[in-house]
Amino acid sequence: MADYVLARKSRNIASNMVHVFLNLLLGIGAVLLTVLTSSPALGIVLVLASKWRIFAVRARYFTLNLKANLVDLIVGISVVLLAYFAGNSLLLVHVLLMIFYSAWLLFIKPLSSENATLAQSLVAVFLGMSAATIMSSSLNPIVIILLAFLIGYAASRHILVQSDDKDFTLTTLVCGLVFAEVAWLCHSWAIIYTFGATGIRIPQSAIILTIFAFVYNYARQAMIKYQDDFRFKHIIRPVVFGTILIAIIVFAFSNPIFNI
Repeated sequence: MADYVLARKSRNIASNMVHVFLNLLLGIGAVLLTVLTSSPALGIVLVLASKWRIFAVRARYFTLNLKANLVDLIVGISVVLLAYFAGNSLLLVHVLLMIFYSAWLLFIKPLSSENATLAQSLVAVFLGMSAATIMSSSLNPIVIILLAFLIGYAASRHILVQSDDKDFTLTTLVCGLVFAEVAWLCHSWAIIYTFGATGIRIPQSAIILTIFAFVYNYARQAMIKYQDDFRFKHIIRPVVFGTILIAIIVFAFSNPIFNI
């Protein structure tokens, strides 16, 4: 019996080590391949290959599987695209993306608490909108609108699927539409904050929509919690804080020197 327990523990340790190694390989490899090949193709293929379980199901389960993994896909593909648009010389931003994506795969993605799902959604919004804004700066506005809708829908669904509310289709669609509208408004004056030679670029729209996603989720939770007794005072602090923060970003940090 003791030998069986010892053998089982050894297998568990070996399995965990393989799991950590493969995730580190994905986290580092997706970025490194993008930099070395000067193309996002292999990095995206690596991300998609890691999600093989999405495709290894019967056709009727494919859509459900895809929806359930949208946030993880958005994060992974966004990391690759951000690495690609930063250039083919290894910069600080590439190292940070490797570290972050590895941490995402090992520590952040496996979490399932309410706060964790919110954090995962906000990460997807920030990275997804950053990649979408930078990528679509020279493309038709419809591209950023569609991508923003998808990101808003996925982030909202990721949070709400954990809640007791089983009918959240309308809420996710509304969130997606708001994202699309904000992205359309920001597209004509796309502000991107750059940080010297680090390669770090942060679109203003990504910050605004991340703040909005947080306030939106807080407001919806308060409405569910208080139901018929809901009052604006229950959400006034995050709404006012979010509004002031967005106003400061828009009016104080929209210098044309950042415009792309």
